[in-house]
Amino acid sequence: MTRVFRRYGVGARWYDVLSGERVVYGVGRRVGIGMLDLSPGDVVIDLGCGTGLNFPLLARAVGPEGLIVGVDRSGDMLAQARRRAQWLPCEVVLVEADAAELDVHALAGVIAEQTGRDRADALVTTYALSVMRGGAEEAWTRAAGLVCSGGGLLVVDMQPPVGVWRIFSPLARLACAFGGADIRLRPWRFVRPVAERDSVRGVAMRGGHVVAVAARRA
Repeated sequence: MTRVFRRYGVGARWYDVLSGERVVYGVGRRVGIGMLDLSPGDVVIDLGCGTGLNFPLLARAVGPEGLIVGVDRSGDMLAQARRRAQWLPCEVVLVEADAAELDVHALAGVIAEQTGRDRADALVTTYALSVMRGGAEEAWTRAAGLVCSGGGLLVVDMQPPVGVWRIFSPLARLACAFGGADIRLRPWRFVRPVAERDSVRGVAMRGGHVVAVAARRA
């Protein structure tokens, strides 16, 4: 994990260019966040927010009265996220913390300081849990506890592409090598245990390479 962390620090300035966002991965963010049906004024936790690629989509959904709380271990990635956030209409609070060791009480305090309540309306994580590997499920479950009952949950991540999309397998391997991700982890399966029954919805894109799973918290 330390090696991955250093990689994200060194590569923070180039992450958006090298991550395949425009070609493959941006669609997962757009479709997944659209599945959440966020409302103006909502509070959203972006776990493993990286350079803040989700922020413009989230800000458009929650509006000027909303709040985005971005959590990431890499200060270098958060520096890029801070630059992106300054152009957004809503409040963005950035928290430098390891999601695998997240102090949920401290994060609840951050939300309360901004909103007067200690729960979020949604939890989003995109292409981050597969990097956490062994600690991914625990990190997700802990953060999900900060979402109010009936609030939104979203995991977007990747798996090996199939069919004609196998042509992008070299790009997928490159993206995983760059990010240190486990492409076979399938972290969207962590959603169902903390979700309301029958609320789980999933969409596979780019030949199944990108998967978005959304639900409401139980």
